[in-house]
Amino acid sequence: MKKFIVQILSNALAIYLAAWLIQGFDFTGGWLTLILTGFVLGMINFFIRPILKFISFPLIILSLGLFTIVINMILLGIAGWLIPELTISGIWPLFWGVVVISIVNLFFSFGAKK
Repeated sequence: MKKFIVQILSNALAIYLAAWLIQGFDFTGGWLTLILTGFVLGMINFFIRPILKFISFPLIILSLGLFTIVINMILLGIAGWLIPELTISGIWPLFWGVVVISIVNLFFSFGAKK
């Protein structure tokens, strides 16, 4: 349960940082909506990501894992489609948003293991 809460909060912080750093990646909601967006992104990653990774396994192998970036972009795009306060205008803001969110989640995943 602790790991799940850390994941939601790190997603929320990552979305906030991405909106602050990246032009074209906008979040207009408040803190409660930000936490809800972190929860939605976590649920999308939990339910849809394994299916997409299974389906695209040959592409992941052929690209030496780089196709997972495309999968993450699709999942973040779904979150942007579900949450009206999250607006991602273009492929490059989507890409850089995935990079920022991945780095923040990587940082918090090391802290949650202790």
